[in-house]
Amino acid sequence: MTENKNAHQKPVRRNRVATAVCFAAALITAGVVGTQSATAAVAGHPATAARPAAVAAVASGLGSADLVQSEDLFRQGLNPVGATVTLTGREALSACSGEETMRGLTKGTATAYASVTWSFDTDSRLTESGASAPTRTSAALWEKQLVALVQDCQDEPAGHWYYGAAHTLTATGGTARWYPAYSGDGTVSGGVAVLRSGTRVAVVELSGRPVGAPASFEGIAAAALKRLSS
Repeated sequence: MTENKNAHQKPVRRNRVATAVCFAAALITAGVVGTQSATAAVAGHPATAARPAAVAAVASGLGSADLVQSEDLFRQGLNPVGATVTLTGREALSACSGEETMRGLTKGTATAYASVTWSFDTDSRLTESGASAPTRTSAALWEKQLVALVQDCQDEPAGHWYYGAAHTLTATGGTARWYPAYSGDGTVSGGVAVLRSGTRVAVVELSGRPVGAPASFEGIAAAALKRLSS
């Protein structure tokens, strides 16, 4: 029987899957200091609709403006309807990282954290989690650790979702490794990217590509890298 990305994870990622399933109803951020959220309905054509934007939350060296914005998603044919931003580094990194968070991966040594979770008008979501390192050496180490987490899901049993081969993007001041995601039947269903620009690192993931959207995850990764490098 074919298994898909949202239904089956490795044992260490079971709690992450349960969280993802519940997201369509509500993103749980209660009790996390520094959490801000915004949800807005989008109606009509994306070009003229009122576009939801990530909350203008800013921490020293990193803020929501440095993460993927609604206009980036619209350009890729996606229709975001709401966003939740946090500055704590306590959001799970990706579908492949289990309960690992950016704060945990960096051992709390980052100078700033920022993350955003975008919801759509379909059963899909996009998450991005970033951190600002005290040195370029630390940033390079965190990037290496994030890549290792992603690559853990490239080799999966037949019928399970998996990440495909790595692709490299470069931009002024930054680099990204992005990987397409495939469901158990081999259908493209989003992707994940690890980004680094100077002392900033981030991981961005689109889970469950919205039906009918001409989305390009490479375009999302490029937009995310440009934001992080700004």
